[in-house]
Amino acid sequence: MSHNHFLTSVIGSWPRTKEVQKAMRDKKAGRIYETEFNKIADESILRILKWQEEAGIDYVSDGEQRRDNYISFVAEHLNNVRMLSVSELLDYIEDKASFEEILGTLDVPAFSMTNPAATGKISRKKPLALNDYLFLKRHTDKAVKVSLPGPYLLTRSMWVEGLSKDAYPTKEDLAVDIVQVLREELEDLIAAGVDFVQFDEPVLTEVVFTKKNANRTFMCGALTAKADAEEEIAFALDLMNQVTKEMLGRGTKIAVHVCRGNWSKEEEVLLRGPYYPLVPYLANVDVDQLVLEYSTPRAGEIEVIREFGDKELGFGIVNPRTDVVETVEEMVERVQAIRKFLPDHKIYLNPDCGFGTFAQRPMNGDEIAFLKLKNMVEAARVLRSLP
Repeated sequence: MSHNHFLTSVIGSWPRTKEVQKAMRDKKAGRIYETEFNKIADESILRILKWQEEAGIDYVSDGEQRRDNYISFVAEHLNNVRMLSVSELLDYIEDKASFEEILGTLDVPAFSMTNPAATGKISRKKPLALNDYLFLKRHTDKAVKVSLPGPYLLTRSMWVEGLSKDAYPTKEDLAVDIVQVLREELEDLIAAGVDFVQFDEPVLTEVVFTKKNANRTFMCGALTAKADAEEEIAFALDLMNQVTKEMLGRGTKIAVHVCRGNWSKEEEVLLRGPYYPLVPYLANVDVDQLVLEYSTPRAGEIEVIREFGDKELGFGIVNPRTDVVETVEEMVERVQAIRKFLPDHKIYLNPDCGFGTFAQRPMNGDEIAFLKLKNMVEAARVLRSLP
């Protein structure tokens, strides 16, 4: 990277082709071996790498092609984790009525959602992302970003009372082993020279914005949490800081990515921005960079950046969920608004979220993703030329 201001990256996922989706189903059903699946996934990853390289992205990813989604994939990599469909999960949930009410509000066909649940003591069967990184690194000179589910997301999802209680009486007990698994993975990635590791904590905003029902979420397993928001934020913060302890400053950039939760009706919260209630977490989390969604900003939410401590900001300026390609001018203008609060070298540009969203229902295709990234890279170039 010849420049060090306004570096560009992706969040992680890229739409999966019909071939990859079919191969994934075949592998699960035992119709093909993992080696055959990997051959198909490898081809797809190299194609996605080409799109990113052509767009000029600084930190590339493998598009998470080997993962069924950003969380369930861990099941295959860990001991004593069972994949549950929503209907199976219902057998273990006490408050069935509110669970079913929540399912009605989900924007994903619930029956196709699966959730990894801990059924015994968990440990790594094989690395979560190390091998994917090593494959990608063989094929590119670019810096590589690897994304992993955050410790809070995993704890919330994987602790299912009726299944996990014997091994882990509380979700706090499970969290200890989850932190251990993520630290082992991080050690391996750092040793292998990975450039950027991003932990995803999408449930955090939900905790804050659904006070009435702290367990209303698109993550099935997160339905098991019934704590108050401040307690949950403190718990999530503690987990992430345990994972990153002594990991910073060793040559690998470590970030946390938080989606924004758009459903608050509280005017006061909206005016100050959706990240405002998360300031206690975002200001105190021990990471190099916060990767946040800002592609559809509201007045007042930019200022919150002041309160995030001295971190870099991965500034989301591309909406992966639409097929309207943001113009270079729009993006430049958006970044200009935050230059008052942050030095240029701390501003990174990225889309709000991954382009793949849910494996079976990609929101976008290659072309649109490519055009959005290309404009983002161009916006970065323009910004570097401005006084």
